[in-house]
Amino acid sequence: MENNTIQPTPESGEQEIDLLELLQKLWAGRRLILKWCAVGAVVGLIIAFSIPKEYTTTVKLAPEIQGGKSNMGGLSSLASMAGINMGSMNSTDAVSPELYPDIVQSVPFMTALFDVQLTDAKGEQSWPVSEYVSEELRAPWWSAVLGFPFKALGWVKGLFTKEDENTGGDSVNPFRLTKEESKIVKSLQERIAVSVDKKTMVVSLSVTMQDPLISATLTDTVMRNLQDYITEYRTNKARNDLEFTQRLFDEAQSKYYEAQQRYAQYMDQNQGIVRRSFRTEQERLQNEMNLAFSLYNQTAQQLQMAKAKVQESTPVYAIVQPATVPLKASKPSKMILLVGFIFLSGVGAASWVLLGKDFLTNF
Repeated sequence: MENNTIQPTPESGEQEIDLLELLQKLWAGRRLILKWCAVGAVVGLIIAFSIPKEYTTTVKLAPEIQGGKSNMGGLSSLASMAGINMGSMNSTDAVSPELYPDIVQSVPFMTALFDVQLTDAKGEQSWPVSEYVSEELRAPWWSAVLGFPFKALGWVKGLFTKEDENTGGDSVNPFRLTKEESKIVKSLQERIAVSVDKKTMVVSLSVTMQDPLISATLTDTVMRNLQDYITEYRTNKARNDLEFTQRLFDEAQSKYYEAQQRYAQYMDQNQGIVRRSFRTEQERLQNEMNLAFSLYNQTAQQLQMAKAKVQESTPVYAIVQPATVPLKASKPSKMILLVGFIFLSGVGAASWVLLGKDFLTNF
């Protein structure tokens, strides 16, 4: 029994000796590790300063949610604590804030931004969004180097194939995009992000661009377009009802004026006549005028109600955080890149000192 209890002791001693050997190897190769870390720092700085600066502008708005009140009592408060919004589940509005990210990322919404004019921070140049995204956005130098073979292959291929002519004119057709338009849409989708807080239903919209003023301008434009889209949807039925009620009102007004005119002309042409036929015709014209006035009065009231319905259906947005021109770049983070490359270089050098040399020798 005593011999069994003493056996683990040599193993622990061997482990200590192995750790000491590893530390000795690392200390012996400290110069190599420092050189690799220095090279990693230089590479990290080169990459950090080669990546163009990006500026991000974020706005937050709280949309008005339409729908009836929930009858679930305290269950709704418990659901909100769990991150479930019962108000959106009971809402009769088909476009809830949870669908805003899908709306903004849709192709028709993106193509509607193509003609928006952008001006740089210096105020020297301006472009439409489509031209700025396709021609003015800068890329790191290695992107051009890596993409050169593909560009050369495409150029050679273009010599033997005939490109399809765009028969759509200058207008953009969201149903059938060209290759260039599809690239612009994809780039915008990557640079425009929308998120919704499921507890508070606050919508956060951010746009990342290489110019701070362009980032703020496009963020404000996307926010306004989103508000217009939701307003257009919610007031669509109310505006159709208003147009129909307006036509009924105009028709009732015209008939009332015509009946009023016929009654006035008949009374002017038959003054002083006391015959029974005159009184009968007078009563008939007067009744027609009264009926037309009654219909005219009812449609006038309905018209006012339809106008009030449009105003009631128009959503209200509380802008919690408006768009402002960012002062600092959001990326790249030069310090994180520098530390990351130094760490990776140090790990690589240590791995080479501990394992690589022995493996190469044995091989």
